[in-house]
Amino acid sequence: MIFSVSVIIPVYNAALFIEKAVLSAALQHEVLEVIVVNDGSTDETEHILDTLQQKIQKLKVVHHTNKINKGRSASRNLGIQHASGNYIAFLDADDYYLEKRFKKDRVFFNKNDEVDGVYNAIGVHYYRKQLKEEREDLALTTVTERIEAAQLFNDLLTGEKGYFSIDGLTVKKSIFKSVGYFNDKLEVAEDTDLILKMALKCKLETGIIDKPLAMRGVHNKNVFNQESVYKIHRSKMYESLINWGIKENTSFHNTDQLLKWLWYYRNKDYNKLSTELYYWLKLMCKNPSLLSSKLGYKYFPIIRQRKKLFPILFR
Repeated sequence: MIFSVSVIIPVYNAALFIEKAVLSAALQHEVLEVIVVNDGSTDETEHILDTLQQKIQKLKVVHHTNKINKGRSASRNLGIQHASGNYIAFLDADDYYLEKRFKKDRVFFNKNDEVDGVYNAIGVHYYRKQLKEEREDLALTTVTERIEAAQLFNDLLTGEKGYFSIDGLTVKKSIFKSVGYFNDKLEVAEDTDLILKMALKCKLETGIIDKPLAMRGVHNKNVFNQESVYKIHRSKMYESLINWGIKENTSFHNTDQLLKWLWYYRNKDYNKLSTELYYWLKLMCKNPSLLSSKLGYKYFPIIRQRKKLFPILFR
């Protein structure tokens, strides 16, 4: 298969960063096209993109109908639908690729026909003053060791061997037919949702993990600083994975792991029993097979609360 990459960049009001992102992708030899989805920007983004299109032949700019704002998931999905390359890579509008971003990926895919994707490390570039606590946390987003594809899902769930960013991921375009697209109901964590689905159903291999191939831009408006938004969508992400996994007939073990983490965050973020009873009953109704299974009993809020309060009785 010819290694031709379509880079998809969703952008909403990122006039300060978008040119750097586009240029960093367009300069890569392996990149066939840079597809920027302008997600209803109201700043100077559209003007900048119009100017860049006159200079960069690889650049394609698309919009949602009537140029409305639909969010990152819908924008990435639109970009995938417009992609002509055999491979897909993603880049956020405030991030950028480093030189030779896809050189090793091309070699890896050429040697491994069965591999569906390769993930690599990314670094960080500060557009504001670096905070002391960020020095180690954001220095390098990567897994800490090579992970077998069959073990990747469980290792990403626990986080014990680190994580990787969507900016460092390159996948075959064909996998979206089996995995599906980004969940447009998730405002955040939509990338983690899709990566975990890929880890369950596809063969993702470890690429370069000891040095960055892309840089995350850190500034005062980063969405990952908004803990209240993550609190809401964290549960929605696990619910999305559970619903998808049951439809895909994923294993009992994997469903158990997802329910465990969902319960963990629900217990952390919401601790009112009546609220949780209503939430879990709704979840079970969406997935009747859970209601009649051991997992439905195991994770029912009253049972979980008793285990938490009286662990010695549930050993």
